[in-house]
Amino acid sequence: MLRKGTGAVLLALLLAGCGAPAAGQPTTTPEKNAAPAGTARMSRAPVPPVSYPATGSETWSTADGEGRTPSGGGQLLRYRVSVERDIKGLPVAGVAKAITATLNDRRGWTAGGTWRLRRVGPEQPADFTIYLVTPGTRDDLCDDVPDGYTSCRNGNKVVLNVARWVKAVPGYGGDLSTYRQYMVNHEVGHRLGHGHELCPGRGEPAPVMQQQTLGLHGCEPNAWPYLDGRRYAGRSGAYDDELPPREGARRAG
Repeated sequence: MLRKGTGAVLLALLLAGCGAPAAGQPTTTPEKNAAPAGTARMSRAPVPPVSYPATGSETWSTADGEGRTPSGGGQLLRYRVSVERDIKGLPVAGVAKAITATLNDRRGWTAGGTWRLRRVGPEQPADFTIYLVTPGTRDDLCDDVPDGYTSCRNGNKVVLNVARWVKAVPGYGGDLSTYRQYMVNHEVGHRLGHGHELCPGRGEPAPVMQQQTLGLHGCEPNAWPYLDGRRYAGRSGAYDDELPPREGARRAG
């Protein structure tokens, strides 16, 4: 004979698999919604929050290099990728992977055969370094008008402002990945000797060397120097755009 309340307990145990999961446990996806074989599944791992101070310490984590030198006959330039250590939630390996994928893309600067670009590690000789930095460190490394907002190239320093990497710019019209690809190709384009360019016409793709951070001027967002296998550019020049207010710190959560 069951004691009073025991039947309710057994019933609860039998039905436990149908209720909400315990705290911290993943939910179960029905088999009919499973991804087809060979399809990558989206990770359920939580994305760490990104935070950074207004000005960092100018100490760096530098990514490992690539395993091989790109083939071809173009001039080889070696670059490092370094992330300011005060930036939390953006591991240097992930940042380097995104930057290298952009620079190796068939629409990128190597498409014309003039250049080969290879990422090297912290102990290897490099022709330039790509830095992801806090807004205040941006001003120190760029050594130009201290706006705390834009990115820049200064000599062999390609400086990417983490505020732009995380937030892009208001009204850009493209997604965050497109903006990140643009900022990498734009600033590396300066290192390769290219100056600023103008929008060729309303509704046309913006040249990658247009200052898209400050305005599109009728053009559409574009992250790439080569479109349809051909170099895409506008007339030389720059717009007299007003600089937005400088960026400050970003706190986690």
